[in-house]
Order: sequence, then C-alpha cells, then structure tokens
Amino acid sequence: MADVTLLVAEMAELKSEVKRLNSHRFVEIHNSVPRLVAFQFLRGLAFGLGTVVGATILVSVLGYVLSSVDFIPIIGEWAAEIVRIMDTD
Repeated sequence: MADVTLLVAEMAELKSEVKRLNSHRFVEIHNSVPRLVAFQFLRGLAFGLGTVVGATILVSVLGYVLSSVDFIPIIGEWAAEIVRIMDTD
C-alpha cells in the first residue's frame, strides 16, 4: 500500500514538472511552426553575419601580420600584395 502512495506522489511530481517544462519559453517557440521557422531564419542570419565578420577580421589581421614578415621573402611579398589590394578597395 505504501508503494502505491509513493507511486501516486511521484506521478504528481512528474506531472507538475512536465507542466512547468511545457510552459517554458523555448518549448512555446518550438510548438508553433511559423515561430520556429522565423527563429531558425534569424538564427541563420546571425550565424552567417558572424561568420563573415569573423573571417574578414581574421584574414585582415593575418594578412597584416604576414606582410610584416620580411625574413621569408615569398610570404612577405604575397602578403604585402594582399594588403595593397585591400587598401585600394
């Protein structure tokens, strides 16, 4: 009999926890297809923009650093040419 009472109490706790999780904002967003599509679209835009900005900064810094390398003639000239091209644009 004690097992049944314990089981009923655990089921009530589980029910309240599931109800709390279902009312969470993340679940509410993903329960609606239009909201889910809009959320994923905005997420993709942010990811793409961050990737482009990050790659631009990384390539610029790398090109600048490599252009100052004079002890490796091939890399130094190549990087200096890249910096010249970037400065003209």
